[in-house]
Amino acid sequence: MIINPAAGQDKPFLNTLNTVFRECDVEWDLSITQQAGDARRFAQHAVANGVDVVAAYGGDGTVAEVASGLVGSSVPLAILPGGTANVMALELGIPNDLLKAARLASGIDSVIERIDVGQIKDHHFLLRVGLGYEAAIVEQADRTLKKRLGIWAYLWSAVHNLRTPKIAHYELTLDGREVECAGFTCAIANSGSLGLPGLKLAQSVTIRDGLLDVIIVEEASWRSLWDVLNHVFGAQKPRTPRSDAEFQRYSQELQSSIRHWQAKEISLQVHPMQVTQYDGEVLTPVSLPLVCKVLPGMLHVVTPKPTT
Repeated sequence: MIINPAAGQDKPFLNTLNTVFRECDVEWDLSITQQAGDARRFAQHAVANGVDVVAAYGGDGTVAEVASGLVGSSVPLAILPGGTANVMALELGIPNDLLKAARLASGIDSVIERIDVGQIKDHHFLLRVGLGYEAAIVEQADRTLKKRLGIWAYLWSAVHNLRTPKIAHYELTLDGREVECAGFTCAIANSGSLGLPGLKLAQSVTIRDGLLDVIIVEEASWRSLWDVLNHVFGAQKPRTPRSDAEFQRYSQELQSSIRHWQAKEISLQVHPMQVTQYDGEVLTPVSLPLVCKVLPGMLHVVTPKPTT
């Protein structure tokens, strides 16, 4: 059990874990992270010691770091949501309730499946690498803001950053094919969930297809995205569209300005340089080109048993 004590949820949880694991006759040990790199090292040590499962309690950054220590091994990852957004748990259908998630990790109504992992430099990611607008959202939704607002910290940052979008020029090599595009954000996605049920980058993005998805939102769509956010969250009441027809129109305009490709390996140049994040962690230092690749089926995870 690897725990990040600085994760987003500020509530007692050890008693819940102890109760569930005792009921399920699970022997468990606990490691607590203090700094970046601890979670990966703890996971690698657990694999070397022959454990059956490594569980991560924390946010998406913690989950990604624990996963990086398990990549290529047969030891599965169990996710116990303890962060602000818990996007990976949502992607895999893992309940946000800690009691239910702990029972799942203990083998109750669960299965072990294999999922893809993304790699950028020496880092692994489960969700995506983001540049520009999306990365600025992560950067500004710092720990203090997340402690105060929870998931709404990301929504506040999303609206705030969209007021003055910064356009960049992207040059990509996708499995050897070169493309160029201008936009204000780029996502290299291994999975599609955005942290709210039913809300995805694109419905075709999946964590089990052996591919990464490159999604660029072009300059022409920033006003449509602004209006969609206003419609959903009421950020600008005088201009907020209220009818379903208006919302549908803005959504269609936004989709028409999104470029979408798939590849196994992506090399990216961007001018000017933009803030870059992976699974909620800001990437520093950044050197170009950024190279991302997919590692198909390289991570075993504990997920809910499919319903019949």
